Amino acid sequence: MADGQYRAKLQDIRANAARLYKAAPEPMKAFQSLVSVATKDGVLSVRHKELIALAIAIATRCEGCIVHHVDAARRHGAAREEVAETIAVAVEMGGGPATVYGAAALAAFDEFASIAT
Repeated sequence: MADGQYRAKLQDIRANAARLYKAAPEPMKAFQSLVSVATKDGVLSVRHKELIALAIAIATRCEGCIVHHVDAARRHGAAREEVAETIAVAVEMGGGPATVYGAAALAAFDEFASIAT
């Protein structure tokens, strides 16, 4: 993707989610409650939970999920090396297609990291 496209994709994801929240508030509030409980600090840190979610997103080939969880993992302190290891686990579980999505995840991390600095 060209420079800035992952940031633009993240903005689109957020805008689309906001529209869905308005269209179906009750189920979206329930989903948000689940997300809040599942991703809060516990035995596993939020950073680790976001890396797990990223691996699942790569293995299931959910591009929007990848962008969201790369950004969240980075915001919660994940290093590029942690993202790279997470991608390796996802590729182990997801095979060749996960390699393509994993490469996109690393590119998204690099883009978000360059914006933050």
